[in-house]
Amino acid sequence: MTMCAPAAGAATTLRQRALHVLCLRNPEDKAAQARMLFADAQAGLDLGRDETLTPLPGLPGRPERPVLVPPGQVPRRSPHTEHGRAALLHAIAHIEFNAINLALDAVWRFAGLPEAYYRDWLQVAGEEALHFTLLRQHLNHLGHDYGDFEAHDGLWAMADKTREDLVARMALVPRTLEARGLDATPLIQAKLRKAGDARAVEILQIILRDEVGHVAIGNHWYRWLCQRQGLDPVAHYEVLARRYDAPRPKPPFNHAARRRAGFTQAELDWLERPL
Repeated sequence: MTMCAPAAGAATTLRQRALHVLCLRNPEDKAAQARMLFADAQAGLDLGRDETLTPLPGLPGRPERPVLVPPGQVPRRSPHTEHGRAALLHAIAHIEFNAINLALDAVWRFAGLPEAYYRDWLQVAGEEALHFTLLRQHLNHLGHDYGDFEAHDGLWAMADKTREDLVARMALVPRTLEARGLDATPLIQAKLRKAGDARAVEILQIILRDEVGHVAIGNHWYRWLCQRQGLDPVAHYEVLARRYDAPRPKPPFNHAARRRAGFTQAELDWLERPL
């Protein structure tokens, strides 16, 4: 297996280390080191904000399982049986694992931004790592583990499409794909509550709380970039969504959570427009 990053000991700045952690294939190691990166960012370690880092083959590092299939081939996940509930929670754990990778990629890939940008995305990486860990522990309690069910690669596919365009990355990953979780999580919680899985409901409440902040970070940096480039955020979003073939979010929308995450009324009105 080709290594996609220098050994950890050779990485000195936080952005170099983010690249190293992105390349890790073991989910437990990746989650633990992502949380350590966040702690080190809080402690004021050198970010290396102006370094231009070189991508190497193998991004992102992944375990051999789960097997990745097209989105339409992932089986439906009913929470009304223990097996179906495990499959549903596995799908959410897979999203959180990918979200660690997305946040780390936002840190190492794009140079020369304000220090607050890197600290924000290291915070996101650390919190996504916690989410993944909580979900994996609950899967273990249900007799399963991460990798036991098939999954798809939609989140990373959009990251790859936008690897040369930071404005598009901020527009289409945190505030489009990840914002779906703001809408879907309360509905999933209701099903899990009906199924009697109080711990899963509790974990999803933690995730929903944090994801509001993550989407808000995406909104903040998208608007900051648009202002720097003289772009109208609402009009340019439509341009980017067409250019990169982003999926159109579908109702029902969690307007309260989206407002807390920084969506404007104009943006919420656009979501509600007929397709």
